[in-house]
Amino acid sequence: MLDVKDLNIEFHDHLVPETVVHQVSFHMDAGEIVGLVGESGSGKSMTALAIAGLLSRHDMKKTGEILFEGTDLLHCERSFLRELQGNDISVVFQEPMTSLNPVYRIGWQVEEPLRIHHPELSAQERKQRALTLLKQVELEDPERIYQSYPHQISGGQRQRVMIAAAMICEPKLLIADEPTTALDVTVQAQIVKLLKRINQKKGTAILFISHDLSLVRRLCSRVIVMKDGRIVEQGAMEDIFENPQQEYTQKLIAAIPRCVKKNSGRSAKTEEAHG
Repeated sequence: MLDVKDLNIEFHDHLVPETVVHQVSFHMDAGEIVGLVGESGSGKSMTALAIAGLLSRHDMKKTGEILFEGTDLLHCERSFLRELQGNDISVVFQEPMTSLNPVYRIGWQVEEPLRIHHPELSAQERKQRALTLLKQVELEDPERIYQSYPHQISGGQRQRVMIAAAMICEPKLLIADEPTTALDVTVQAQIVKLLKRINQKKGTAILFISHDLSLVRRLCSRVIVMKDGRIVEQGAMEDIFENPQQEYTQKLIAAIPRCVKKNSGRSAKTEEAHG
């Protein structure tokens, strides 16, 4: 479904051009969940924005190919790209409070992709579909959420709203760009479960971007590791976690926090000290 070939992204806002993504190549099949991991500044979000067609700055040069069902998104007509955005390809960003418009109610914002891509639907049909999606993302009292403003609901609820808005046109590809970063650990786990359920029920392919490998391991079937704008390793999730080949990947995996159970007569710190 998605085939990225030799993607390069270069900024020209300085005397010396700066390349932030170097020769990135990977593919995704329909219905697959792929994790794109790496530390901050590794180029993973830039890669995702390029796939979504959200990099249109004049001081930026993009080369390579991004083939979505055979069409190169880097060189297609802007009108064709607009037909895909929010319809076949949707994005969930990491901070829902800055993604949602504070002066519009939740229901109006969830319905926006329908107004753009399905103008034939009536206002009542749009509302019914929005309420259905709010319920599907496990928001209690969807009617109240529909009528609320973003500041009137919690961070976890706002992120679920963003997922509902991204899924309302039933896209083929959902790009989740660090969607759990601003949430506490309990809500993070709920969002990961929700994304997995969406994949299983809808068959939506998910590109899950994160620096948290513990979340990636629970969700993804394949993992792509990026560092300094380059892919350093990619493969099946179990292969990457059980037998990482690159030192950088080994360090990322070693940095995953691990729970230490208390043992009779020994503290958790003692257990940790003894490995």
